[in-house]
Amino acid sequence: MPEFNPSRIGIVGYGEVGRIFGAGLRDQSPQPSVGAWDRKLTDPGQQAALRQHADACGVALQGSMAALCEAASGGLIISAVTASNALDAAQEAAGHLAPGTVFLDLNSASPGTKKACAEHIEASGGRYVEAAVMTSVPPYGLRVPMLLGGPHAGLLQATLQQWGMDAQVASAEWGVASAIKMCRSVMIKGLEALVIESYATARAYGVEAHMLPTLQETFPGIDWSAQGSYFFSRVVQHGQRRAEEMREAARTVREAGFEPFMAEAIADKQQWMADQARAGCFAAMAGAGQPHPWQDYADRLLAARGTQADQGEPSHIGMPDGKT
Repeated sequence: MPEFNPSRIGIVGYGEVGRIFGAGLRDQSPQPSVGAWDRKLTDPGQQAALRQHADACGVALQGSMAALCEAASGGLIISAVTASNALDAAQEAAGHLAPGTVFLDLNSASPGTKKACAEHIEASGGRYVEAAVMTSVPPYGLRVPMLLGGPHAGLLQATLQQWGMDAQVASAEWGVASAIKMCRSVMIKGLEALVIESYATARAYGVEAHMLPTLQETFPGIDWSAQGSYFFSRVVQHGQRRAEEMREAARTVREAGFEPFMAEAIADKQQWMADQARAGCFAAMAGAGQPHPWQDYADRLLAARGTQADQGEPSHIGMPDGKT
């Protein structure tokens, strides 16, 4: 098999993760060539912003998947699309990969989906490596912790670590890293969904000042107000991506032989938040560098749903101890 050439890199998907990785990889020494392809490039309304960012970072945008794979021939293709597009991206890339090209799949997908992606890439002569990104990328950038899986994981790990990336091999088998990620996602995305539903409901009844201290007492290691603000902000910004990830988490649970009652409910809640954001519920809050107080997000949800008492401030109910 041809020798791996890490100086040629192509990124499939130039969204938040793709842009962060593209900029970070261009800063490496010796500097690799980095290209990117995104279906949004076919949309005249989105081309300009993508090209502006790519030009500023030295990333060469390609006109098609075929062009991207040719530019990164024998090197590294990084797939950073959405969970629902992970298999389609692998299938399309498989038709254009040069033998020996490493395909690093960052997408949050079930073990079964990752194995299906691997079959397409390996059948084309490529080398498939699954990656499970274990936390949000923006705080860490290129150094976000990730687990690698598959028979070629060790080959790629050395290169990634040379670039300062926190990449550890979870298994030489495909699907193990993904299973770790998906099981974690049920908890993390589930907490997001629970916080949003609990806090917004508490806000509607006017009992948040009584409810949050009980959480603080039970789990003193968490700043529940700050955590709530962070959860709301991330779901407002990335609810669609989270909903798709949770559908893959539900698929993971089902692949294990269980009914994914909770994972499917979490996906529905994340999707509902994505729909609210798409409808403009949080438009006035866009552009903030830091998360707004969680109360601001909850108030907009209440206003959009018309659930506030007398269309004014959230109602306050009497507490069992007589406080209001």
